[in-house]
Amino acid sequence: MKLKTINKLCCPFDKQDLTLQVFVKDTEQNIIEGILSCTACLRKYPIVYGVPIMSPDEYRQIKLEQPIVERWKIDHGIEDIRLLPTVTEG
Repeated sequence: MKLKTINKLCCPFDKQDLTLQVFVKDTEQNIIEGILSCTACLRKYPIVYGVPIMSPDEYRQIKLEQPIVERWKIDHGIEDIRLLPTVTEG
């Protein structure tokens, strides 16, 4: 994913802007691995092999995304990455 692509993306849930955390770039500075985060709804979308995985909640395959996130926690010393916001009962 090219860095300037972030300016064209928004959260598929609430259409808010996303922030970018880059883990791996190639020699041309394209993003190979990273996370796009929505500060409004707290959803996170991984970038894997240069492709942002930005499916709506009902189509996401968290079981496939989670092993990648677990590896990033170890490789990059990140404490917690929740792909979907925690639902609280009120």
